Amino acid sequence: MNGADPALLLVAHGTRNPRGVEMIAELASEVSRTAGPTRVAFVDVLGPSPAEVLRDSERPTVLVPAFLASGYHVHTDVPREVADSGHRGVVVTDALGPDPVLARVLMRRLQDAGWCPGDAVVLAAAGSSDPRALCDIASAARMLESLTRTTVRIGYVATGAPRVAEVVDDLREQGARRVFIASYLLAEGLFHGRLLECGADGVAAPLGVTDSIVELVVRRYRTAVATAQWPKATFMHSE
Repeated sequence: MNGADPALLLVAHGTRNPRGVEMIAELASEVSRTAGPTRVAFVDVLGPSPAEVLRDSERPTVLVPAFLASGYHVHTDVPREVADSGHRGVVVTDALGPDPVLARVLMRRLQDAGWCPGDAVVLAAAGSSDPRALCDIASAARMLESLTRTTVRIGYVATGAPRVAEVVDDLREQGARRVFIASYLLAEGLFHGRLLECGADGVAAPLGVTDSIVELVVRRYRTAVATAQWPKATFMHSE
């Protein structure tokens, strides 16, 4: 590609919990070390919105959705924000999850929490009413199953059924001696706090910021830069 490399815009859901905001800021900071300056936007709760950030620049931009599953926010909110911005040179990548990279981080988090082979596992996700997101969560569970070599049950924290506590109770009734929760969340906050009250023997930490997750974001960006059909006009007007 000629001219300046496209900008990178990391888009997250948004939260009032400062730890969640700090996590996204840290992820963007680490990504910027490799991919160049990385801006952040949110589709809900707080700003700036993706449209607001995109209006600030005519530079071609790769938008990476920092979501663990592709539901309403990825399929509806993000395209609407891009359209509202009027920006002509934006490419949207796949969401972060599901991905084997995230499954390996989940596995490490489980082991750090004390999980051992033979212990039951519940993958705890925020949940969604979008069937596409639910399929992605099921895919994430299968990836984790391949690493734990045990059946991974799915429970939801906010939207959908069964809830995490119900799954933990059900596994106990089925004879599970120890039950561990794999937190399929990016950062600590309200949802992760709820997991600590679900009666499990251990709750893994959220995914957080790791070298491998930073590399995953960078890979999404570089793949888009290398393969997207960039409108020539965007480079004529790039900063």
